Amino acid sequence: MPTVTVCRDCCCGSATKVPYLDHEAQLADLRSSLEGAARVRRVDCLDACERANVVVVQPSPEGRRAGGRPVWLGLVNDRDATADITDWVHRGGPGIAEPPEILSLYVFKPSRRIQRELDR
Repeated sequence: MPTVTVCRDCCCGSATKVPYLDHEAQLADLRSSLEGAARVRRVDCLDACERANVVVVQPSPEGRRAGGRPVWLGLVNDRDATADITDWVHRGGPGIAEPPEILSLYVFKPSRRIQRELDR
């Protein structure tokens, strides 16, 4: 089962940083739409504040064995992006299914330090 990590702290989830999005509704939508398909977890700052809101899709064990690695998505600030993430995860996520092409606009590479901290 993939894991979807949703950053919620100083910038991600902040109405000051992203005022036009209902941040709690976004998290609730991910949790309800991915129930049984992925583990959704809320974490404090992932230290990529300039890309608020950040979502990381981590592969399932099968996906990891197939070569899948965590995919970091930034500026996930609309319902369509959330729906694209949900669709991809339902199809298997990293290593199992190709992400919708539109998600390539959101992908970024975090620092090695931040990657290591999330993998703990």
